[in-house]
Amino acid sequence: MDFSWQTLPKPFFALAPMEDVTDTVFRQIVADCARPDVFFTEFANCDGLNSTGREKVMQRLQFTEKERPLIGQIWGIHPENFCKTARLLVGMGFDGIDINMGCPQKVIIKDGSCAALIKNQKLAGEIIDAVKKGAEGKIPVSVKTRIGFNKIATDEWIGFLLRQNLDALTIHGRTAKEMSKVPAHWDEIGKAVELRNDLKVNTVIIGNGDVRSLEQARQMVNQYGVDGIMIGRGIFENLWVFEKSGIKPEKTLQEMLELLLKHARLFNDTWGKTKHFLILRRFFKIYVSKFPHAKELREKLMQTNSIEEVEKIISSLSKID
Repeated sequence: MDFSWQTLPKPFFALAPMEDVTDTVFRQIVADCARPDVFFTEFANCDGLNSTGREKVMQRLQFTEKERPLIGQIWGIHPENFCKTARLLVGMGFDGIDINMGCPQKVIIKDGSCAALIKNQKLAGEIIDAVKKGAEGKIPVSVKTRIGFNKIATDEWIGFLLRQNLDALTIHGRTAKEMSKVPAHWDEIGKAVELRNDLKVNTVIIGNGDVRSLEQARQMVNQYGVDGIMIGRGIFENLWVFEKSGIKPEKTLQEMLELLLKHARLFNDTWGKTKHFLILRRFFKIYVSKFPHAKELREKLMQTNSIEEVEKIISSLSKID
């Protein structure tokens, strides 16, 4: 086991797994700008990976060496499929496995998976054991979760997870019911650190929620004692959010358009017709915000339906070939 949560320099910073965002293409772009200490995949469904729909789900696990260390995040409901998927991830060369026990989307939790596992400690424990069995100690096993389902249950739920001998635990400081509608309860994340210390376990704790910069992340580390910070939506505001100096490089509009075009071409080369081009549109605001006439330019880009249309708009604004 080459990668270890325990030996990462502290504090460390991770890019959050985000649906239709943190695929191999975007992770490569982020790595070229300012890489985090750890990457996560989008979350892949264990049951889908062990069904006839396997090929489509496997796209979520595609990666290049540039994206290491990379943790494969998985979700589902059947422990036996978690075990099989853990073996798959070990064989594919992932640096770790993370179990999603935090996604609060209704369509996801209706069958009892992800955040719904907060209400089902028995099944959550069986899933963790199944992943450990499949991983065979070759790569670390972690969990990403929230502080409760309908109400805050840090002592009960996080306490339970800390007794599962996990390598790492990422805690999003909201309940599933709260979604992202209220400020993250960082005091509860701090309580989780105290629980970990009282239990004298070695589980690394990663805090997540409302962190938009490395400066803010370091403040949270100092204030709440977490080992690392996971940043999600902050990457949409600053591609260089993980720059260790904390200084965002000054980029011209043309430089940002060149980076946008690099992203679009890599997306096209990687996925071709296997992923819908519309997925790419959600990234455009990263590249053209805070420039003169940014709104008009973004509106034009949001109307594109192909890489050729993107290239045409950008070439009309610059000398990019």
